[in-house]
Amino acid sequence: MSHFLKSLLFILLVFTFAQCKNETSIKKVKVSKNEVKYAKGFSIINHDGYSIVKVSNPWPKSDKTYAYILKEKNGIVPDSLKQFPTINIPIKTIVVTSTTHIPSLEMLGVEKTLVGFPNLNYISSEKVRALIDAKKVKELGTNQSLNTEVLIDLQPEVIIGYGLDNHNLTLDNVQKNGLKVLLNGDWNEQTPLGKAEWIKFFGALYGKQKLANKIFSKIEKDYLTTVEIAKYATSHPTILAGDQFEDKWYLPQGTSWGCQLLKQANGNYLWDGTKGTGSLALSFETVLDKAINADFWITSGQFVSLHEMLNANSHYEQFKSFQNKKVYSFAGRKGKTGGVLYYELGPNRPDIVLKDIVKILHPELLHGYQPYFFEKLK
Repeated sequence: MSHFLKSLLFILLVFTFAQCKNETSIKKVKVSKNEVKYAKGFSIINHDGYSIVKVSNPWPKSDKTYAYILKEKNGIVPDSLKQFPTINIPIKTIVVTSTTHIPSLEMLGVEKTLVGFPNLNYISSEKVRALIDAKKVKELGTNQSLNTEVLIDLQPEVIIGYGLDNHNLTLDNVQKNGLKVLLNGDWNEQTPLGKAEWIKFFGALYGKQKLANKIFSKIEKDYLTTVEIAKYATSHPTILAGDQFEDKWYLPQGTSWGCQLLKQANGNYLWDGTKGTGSLALSFETVLDKAINADFWITSGQFVSLHEMLNANSHYEQFKSFQNKKVYSFAGRKGKTGGVLYYELGPNRPDIVLKDIVKILHPELLHGYQPYFFEKLK
Protein backbone atom coordinates (compact mmCIF):
# COMPACT_ATOMS: atom_id res chain seq x y z
CA MET A 1 0.00 0.00 0.00
CA SER A 2 1.33 3.40 -1.02
CA HIS A 3 2.12 6.14 1.44
CA PHE A 4 -0.74 8.20 -0.04
CA LEU A 5 -3.30 5.43 0.49
CA LYS A 6 -2.12 4.85 4.07
CA SER A 7 -2.49 8.53 4.84
CA LEU A 8 -5.96 8.64 3.28
CA LEU A 9 -7.07 5.56 5.25
CA PHE A 10 -5.76 7.10 8.48
CA ILE A 11 -7.67 10.34 7.85
CA LEU A 12 -10.88 8.44 7.10
CA LEU A 13 -10.54 6.36 10.30
CA VAL A 14 -9.96 9.45 12.43
CA PHE A 15 -12.94 11.20 10.86
CA THR A 16 -15.20 8.16 11.33
CA PHE A 17 -14.12 7.72 14.97
CA ALA A 18 -14.69 11.39 15.71
CA GLN A 19 -18.12 11.27 14.06
CA CYS A 20 -19.13 8.16 16.04
CA LYS A 21 -17.92 9.73 19.26
CA ASN A 22 -19.91 12.88 18.52
CA GLU A 23 -23.08 10.88 17.76
CA THR A 24 -22.60 8.87 20.95
CA SER A 25 -22.37 12.09 22.96
CA ILE A 26 -25.56 13.41 21.36
CA LYS A 27 -27.46 10.18 22.02
CA LYS A 28 -26.07 9.74 25.53
CA VAL A 29 -28.94 9.64 28.03
CA LYS A 30 -28.44 11.11 31.45
CA VAL A 31 -28.55 8.36 34.07
CA SER A 32 -30.35 9.52 37.21
CA LYS A 33 -28.74 8.60 40.50
CA ASN A 34 -30.19 7.86 43.91
CA GLU A 35 -30.15 11.05 45.99
CA VAL A 36 -29.89 9.09 49.28
CA LYS A 37 -26.48 8.36 50.77
CA TYR A 38 -26.83 6.73 54.22
CA ALA A 39 -30.44 5.62 54.67
CA LYS A 40 -31.19 2.04 53.64
CA GLY A 41 -34.98 2.27 53.73
CA PHE A 42 -35.71 4.63 50.87
CA SER A 43 -34.39 6.03 47.63
CA ILE A 44 -35.16 9.03 45.42
CA ILE A 45 -34.61 8.95 41.67
CA ASN A 46 -35.28 12.25 39.89
CA HIS A 47 -36.49 12.41 36.30
CA ASP A 48 -37.62 15.27 34.12
CA GLY A 49 -40.99 16.34 35.58
CA TYR A 50 -41.32 13.61 38.20
CA SER A 51 -39.46 11.61 40.85
CA ILE A 52 -39.71 8.01 41.99
CA VAL A 53 -39.53 7.44 45.75
CA LYS A 54 -39.12 3.83 46.87
CA VAL A 55 -39.56 2.75 50.50
CA SER A 56 -37.99 -0.67 50.95
CA ASN A 57 -37.82 -1.27 54.68
CA PRO A 58 -40.89 0.21 56.40
CA TRP A 59 -40.77 -2.31 59.25
CA PRO A 60 -38.22 -4.86 60.55
CA LYS A 61 -37.55 -7.77 58.21
CA SER A 62 -39.95 -6.39 55.64
CA ASP A 63 -39.73 -7.98 52.20
CA LYS A 64 -41.93 -5.36 50.53
CA THR A 65 -40.96 -2.30 48.51
CA TYR A 66 -43.41 0.52 47.95
CA ALA A 67 -43.00 2.91 45.02
CA TYR A 68 -44.53 6.38 44.86
CA ILE A 69 -44.50 8.79 41.93
CA LEU A 70 -44.09 12.47 42.80
CA LYS A 71 -45.36 14.46 39.83
CA GLU A 72 -44.38 18.08 39.26
CA LYS A 73 -46.77 20.57 37.65
CA ASN A 74 -46.96 19.85 33.90
CA GLY A 75 -44.77 16.78 34.43
CA ILE A 76 -45.52 13.73 32.27
CA VAL A 77 -45.40 10.33 33.97
CA PRO A 78 -44.70 7.36 31.63
CA ASP A 79 -47.55 4.87 31.21
CA SER A 80 -45.33 2.16 32.70
CA LEU A 81 -45.38 3.97 36.07
CA LYS A 82 -49.07 4.82 36.27
CA GLN A 83 -49.75 1.64 38.25
CA PHE A 84 -48.08 3.28 41.28
CA PRO A 85 -49.65 5.92 43.54
CA THR A 86 -49.06 9.39 42.11
CA ILE A 87 -48.82 12.51 44.27
CA ASN A 88 -48.85 15.98 42.78
CA ILE A 89 -46.09 18.10 44.28
CA PRO A 90 -45.51 20.34 46.04
CA ILE A 91 -48.14 19.12 48.52
CA LYS A 92 -50.05 21.67 50.57
CA THR A 93 -51.62 19.58 53.36
CA ILE A 94 -50.25 16.60 55.26
CA VAL A 95 -50.98 14.26 58.17
CA VAL A 96 -48.01 12.61 59.89
CA THR A 97 -48.21 9.89 62.52
CA SER A 98 -44.87 9.98 64.37
CA THR A 99 -43.26 12.82 66.30
CA THR A 100 -40.04 12.01 64.44
CA HIS A 101 -41.72 13.42 61.31
CA ILE A 102 -42.33 16.83 62.91
CA PRO A 103 -38.73 18.18 62.85
CA SER A 104 -38.44 17.62 59.09
CA LEU A 105 -41.53 19.76 58.50
CA GLU A 106 -40.18 22.45 60.80
CA MET A 107 -36.67 22.47 59.30
CA LEU A 108 -38.15 22.75 55.81
CA GLY A 109 -40.40 25.60 56.95
CA VAL A 110 -43.63 23.76 56.05
CA GLU A 111 -45.03 22.98 59.50
CA LYS A 112 -48.16 25.02 58.69
CA THR A 113 -49.18 22.34 56.18
CA LEU A 114 -49.75 19.88 59.05
CA VAL A 115 -53.51 19.41 59.54
CA GLY A 116 -53.73 16.33 61.77
CA PHE A 117 -51.77 14.09 64.14
CA PRO A 118 -52.55 11.17 66.49
CA ASN A 119 -52.21 12.14 70.18
CA LEU A 120 -51.26 15.81 69.98
CA ASN A 121 -49.86 15.84 73.52
CA TYR A 122 -46.77 13.96 72.34
CA ILE A 123 -45.66 16.87 70.15
CA SER A 124 -42.96 19.07 71.71
CA SER A 125 -42.16 21.52 68.89
CA GLU A 126 -43.04 25.05 69.99
CA LYS A 127 -44.03 26.08 66.46
CA VAL A 128 -46.37 23.12 66.02
CA ARG A 129 -47.79 23.52 69.53
CA ALA A 130 -48.72 27.09 68.58
CA LEU A 131 -50.60 25.70 65.57
CA ILE A 132 -52.33 23.16 67.82
CA ASP A 133 -53.36 25.91 70.23
CA ALA A 134 -54.78 27.84 67.28
CA LYS A 135 -56.91 24.76 66.41
CA LYS A 136 -55.15 24.35 63.06
CA VAL A 137 -54.07 20.75 63.74
CA LYS A 138 -56.76 18.16 64.48
CA GLU A 139 -56.53 15.35 67.03
CA LEU A 140 -56.68 11.96 65.27
CA GLY A 141 -56.78 9.55 68.22
CA THR A 142 -54.02 6.94 68.29
CA ASN A 143 -51.70 5.69 65.56
CA GLN A 144 -53.17 2.17 65.49
CA SER A 145 -56.74 3.48 65.62
CA LEU A 146 -56.87 6.72 63.65
CA ASN A 147 -60.16 8.61 63.58
CA THR A 148 -61.08 7.90 59.98
CA GLU A 149 -64.07 10.26 60.03
CA VAL A 150 -61.86 13.22 60.91
CA LEU A 151 -59.25 12.12 58.36
CA ILE A 152 -61.80 11.87 55.57
CA ASP A 153 -63.19 15.26 56.54
CA LEU A 154 -59.70 16.81 56.47
CA GLN A 155 -58.87 15.35 53.06
CA PRO A 156 -55.08 15.75 53.43
CA GLU A 157 -53.13 15.38 50.20
CA VAL A 158 -50.85 12.86 51.89
CA ILE A 159 -50.85 10.76 55.06
CA ILE A 160 -47.41 9.65 56.26
CA GLY A 161 -47.83 6.38 58.11
CA TYR A 162 -45.54 3.74 59.52
CA GLY A 163 -46.02 0.10 60.38
CA LEU A 164 -44.73 -2.30 62.97
CA ASP A 165 -45.63 -5.05 60.48
CA ASN A 166 -47.72 -5.41 57.34
CA HIS A 167 -51.03 -5.29 59.23
CA ASN A 168 -52.47 -1.81 59.58
CA LEU A 169 -56.21 -1.90 59.08
CA THR A 170 -56.62 1.82 59.72
CA LEU A 171 -54.26 2.86 56.92
CA ASP A 172 -55.83 0.27 54.60
CA ASN A 173 -59.25 1.70 55.40
CA VAL A 174 -58.36 5.33 54.66
CA GLN A 175 -56.76 4.29 51.37
CA LYS A 176 -60.00 2.58 50.39
CA ASN A 177 -61.67 5.94 50.98
CA GLY A 178 -59.43 7.57 48.39
CA LEU A 179 -56.75 9.07 50.63
CA LYS A 180 -53.09 8.63 49.75
CA VAL A 181 -50.80 6.96 52.28
CA LEU A 182 -47.00 6.91 52.10
CA LEU A 183 -45.08 4.68 54.48
CA ASN A 184 -42.09 6.12 56.33
CA GLY A 185 -39.47 3.82 57.86
CA ASP A 186 -37.18 6.36 59.55
CA TRP A 187 -37.46 4.55 62.89
CA ASN A 188 -36.15 1.34 61.32
CA GLU A 189 -32.84 2.85 60.15
CA GLN A 190 -29.81 1.48 61.98
CA THR A 191 -27.37 4.38 61.67
CA PRO A 192 -27.57 7.92 63.09
CA LEU A 193 -27.07 9.63 59.72
CA GLY A 194 -29.44 7.16 58.07
CA LYS A 195 -32.26 8.27 60.36
CA ALA A 196 -31.51 11.95 59.82
CA GLU A 197 -31.45 11.59 56.03
CA TRP A 198 -35.22 11.01 55.91
CA ILE A 199 -35.60 14.79 55.73
CA LYS A 200 -34.97 14.22 52.01
CA PHE A 201 -38.16 12.13 51.87
CA PHE A 202 -40.15 15.15 53.03
CA GLY A 203 -38.11 17.51 50.88
CA ALA A 204 -39.21 15.56 47.80
CA LEU A 205 -42.88 15.85 48.77
CA TYR A 206 -42.67 19.63 49.04
CA GLY A 207 -40.50 20.23 45.99
CA LYS A 208 -37.72 21.29 48.35
CA GLN A 209 -35.05 18.70 47.60
CA LYS A 210 -32.27 21.27 47.35
CA LEU A 211 -33.14 22.71 50.75
CA ALA A 212 -33.41 19.23 52.30
CA ASN A 213 -30.01 18.29 50.85
CA LYS A 214 -28.49 21.47 52.25
CA ILE A 215 -29.93 20.88 55.72
CA PHE A 216 -28.79 17.27 55.77
CA SER A 217 -25.31 18.15 54.51
CA LYS A 218 -24.89 20.53 57.45
CA ILE A 219 -26.01 17.81 59.90
CA GLU A 220 -23.67 15.31 58.24
CA LYS A 221 -20.71 17.71 58.33
CA ASP A 222 -21.22 18.60 62.01
CA TYR A 223 -21.66 14.95 62.93
CA LEU A 224 -18.51 13.77 61.15
CA THR A 225 -16.53 16.71 62.55
CA THR A 226 -17.54 15.69 66.07
CA VAL A 227 -16.51 12.09 65.34
CA GLU A 228 -13.04 13.39 64.44
CA ILE A 229 -12.88 15.58 67.56
CA ALA A 230 -13.76 12.57 69.75
CA LYS A 231 -10.71 10.72 68.41
CA TYR A 232 -8.50 13.16 70.33
CA ALA A 233 -9.81 11.86 73.65
CA THR A 234 -7.10 10.52 75.94
CA SER A 235 -9.51 8.39 77.98
CA HIS A 236 -11.97 5.67 77.05
CA PRO A 237 -14.54 5.72 79.88
CA THR A 238 -16.83 2.78 80.51
CA ILE A 239 -20.56 3.33 80.06
CA LEU A 240 -23.67 1.74 81.52
CA ALA A 241 -26.91 2.46 79.68
CA GLY A 242 -30.63 2.07 80.30
CA ASP A 243 -32.29 1.07 83.57
CA GLN A 244 -34.75 -1.40 84.97
CA PHE A 245 -38.40 -1.52 83.92
CA GLU A 246 -40.53 -3.92 85.93
CA ASP A 247 -38.27 -6.98 86.33
CA LYS A 248 -35.91 -6.45 83.37
CA TRP A 249 -33.06 -4.06 82.64
CA TYR A 250 -33.29 -2.78 79.07
CA LEU A 251 -30.22 -1.44 77.29
CA PRO A 252 -29.13 -1.08 73.66
CA GLN A 253 -27.60 -3.97 71.76
CA GLY A 254 -24.12 -3.68 70.33
CA THR A 255 -24.95 -2.63 66.77
CA SER A 256 -27.92 -0.39 67.60
CA TRP A 257 -28.28 3.29 66.83
CA GLY A 258 -27.65 4.23 70.48
CA CYS A 259 -24.57 2.05 70.78
CA GLN A 260 -23.05 3.56 67.62
CA LEU A 261 -23.37 7.04 69.11
CA LEU A 262 -21.63 5.96 72.33
CA LYS A 263 -18.85 4.28 70.34
CA GLN A 264 -18.30 7.26 68.02
CA ALA A 265 -18.11 9.52 71.05
CA ASN A 266 -15.06 7.41 72.02
CA GLY A 267 -16.80 5.73 74.92
CA ASN A 268 -16.46 2.13 76.04
CA TYR A 269 -20.02 0.85 76.13
CA LEU A 270 -19.89 -2.32 78.19
CA TRP A 271 -22.27 -4.26 75.92
CA ASP A 272 -20.63 -3.09 72.70
CA GLY A 273 -19.77 -6.68 71.72
CA THR A 274 -23.36 -7.92 71.58
CA LYS A 275 -25.09 -8.51 68.26
CA GLY A 276 -28.37 -6.89 67.30
CA THR A 277 -29.99 -3.54 66.72
CA GLY A 278 -32.72 -3.62 69.34
CA SER A 279 -32.59 -3.88 73.13
CA LEU A 280 -31.15 -6.42 75.54
CA ALA A 281 -33.37 -7.50 78.42
CA LEU A 282 -31.19 -8.56 81.35
CA SER A 283 -31.60 -9.26 85.04
CA PHE A 284 -30.51 -6.62 87.56
CA GLU A 285 -27.84 -8.98 88.91
CA THR A 286 -26.31 -9.52 85.46
CA VAL A 287 -26.04 -5.77 84.88
CA LEU A 288 -24.67 -5.07 88.35
CA ASP A 289 -22.00 -7.72 87.99
CA LYS A 290 -20.70 -6.21 84.75
CA ALA A 291 -21.28 -2.48 85.28
CA ILE A 292 -20.87 -1.88 89.00
CA ASN A 293 -17.70 0.15 88.32
CA ALA A 294 -18.83 1.87 85.11
CA ASP A 295 -17.61 5.48 84.86
CA PHE A 296 -20.84 6.90 83.40
CA TRP A 297 -24.48 5.93 83.36
CA ILE A 298 -26.79 7.16 80.60
CA THR A 299 -30.35 6.27 81.57
CA SER A 300 -33.34 5.48 79.37
CA GLY A 301 -35.08 8.74 80.21
CA GLN A 302 -37.45 7.39 82.85
CA PHE A 303 -36.11 9.65 85.58
CA VAL A 304 -35.39 13.33 86.18
CA SER A 305 -33.50 13.04 89.51
CA LEU A 306 -31.34 10.66 91.53
CA HIS A 307 -33.96 10.69 94.26
CA GLU A 308 -36.59 9.51 91.79
CA MET A 309 -34.27 6.70 90.72
CA LEU A 310 -33.78 5.52 94.29
CA ASN A 311 -37.51 5.55 94.87
CA ALA A 312 -37.88 3.24 91.90
CA ASN A 313 -35.02 0.94 92.93
CA SER A 314 -32.90 1.46 96.04
CA HIS A 315 -30.22 -0.88 94.62
CA TYR A 316 -29.23 1.69 92.00
CA GLU A 317 -26.92 3.27 94.57
CA GLN A 318 -24.64 0.23 94.39
CA PHE A 319 -23.27 1.50 91.06
CA LYS A 320 -20.10 3.59 91.15
CA SER A 321 -21.53 5.99 88.56
CA PHE A 322 -24.52 6.65 90.79
CA GLN A 323 -22.31 7.21 93.84
CA ASN A 324 -20.15 9.64 91.85
CA LYS A 325 -23.24 11.40 90.44
CA LYS A 326 -22.29 10.69 86.86
CA VAL A 327 -25.77 9.75 85.78
CA TYR A 328 -27.28 11.50 82.74
CA SER A 329 -30.78 11.66 81.31
CA PHE A 330 -32.57 13.30 78.38
CA ALA A 331 -35.92 13.37 80.19
CA GLY A 332 -35.64 16.96 81.41
CA ARG A 333 -36.33 18.80 78.14
CA LYS A 334 -40.04 18.46 77.43
CA GLY A 335 -42.79 20.17 75.48
CA LYS A 336 -45.46 22.00 77.41
CA THR A 337 -47.79 18.99 77.30
CA GLY A 338 -45.16 16.53 78.53
CA GLY A 339 -43.70 15.18 75.29
CA VAL A 340 -39.99 14.37 75.60
CA LEU A 341 -38.14 16.45 72.99
CA TYR A 342 -35.37 13.85 72.58
CA TYR A 343 -37.78 11.29 71.16
CA GLU A 344 -39.01 13.83 68.61
CA LEU A 345 -35.85 15.66 67.61
CA GLY A 346 -32.98 13.34 68.58
CA PRO A 347 -33.22 10.93 65.61
CA ASN A 348 -33.28 13.91 63.24
CA ARG A 349 -30.31 15.64 64.85
CA PRO A 350 -27.64 13.03 65.61
CA ASP A 351 -25.06 15.81 65.36
CA ILE A 352 -26.48 17.36 68.55
CA VAL A 353 -26.84 14.01 70.32
CA LEU A 354 -23.23 13.11 69.53
CA LYS A 355 -21.94 16.49 70.74
CA ASP A 356 -23.86 16.00 73.99
CA ILE A 357 -22.30 12.59 74.59
CA VAL A 358 -18.78 13.79 73.73
CA LYS A 359 -19.23 16.70 76.14
CA ILE A 360 -20.32 14.27 78.87
CA LEU A 361 -17.49 11.78 78.33
CA HIS A 362 -14.71 14.19 77.29
CA PRO A 363 -15.65 17.71 78.45
CA GLU A 364 -12.21 19.08 77.59
CA LEU A 365 -12.79 18.50 73.85
CA LEU A 366 -15.77 20.83 73.43
CA HIS A 367 -14.99 24.06 75.24
CA GLY A 368 -18.02 26.25 75.82
CA TYR A 369 -20.54 23.70 74.56
CA GLN A 370 -23.59 23.04 76.74
CA PRO A 371 -25.45 19.74 76.19
CA TYR A 372 -28.83 20.27 74.61
CA PHE A 373 -30.69 17.02 75.35
CA PHE A 374 -28.77 15.49 78.25
CA GLU A 375 -28.33 16.76 81.77
CA LYS A 376 -26.64 15.39 84.86
CA LEU A 377 -29.14 14.13 87.40
CA LYS A 378 -29.03 15.67 90.88
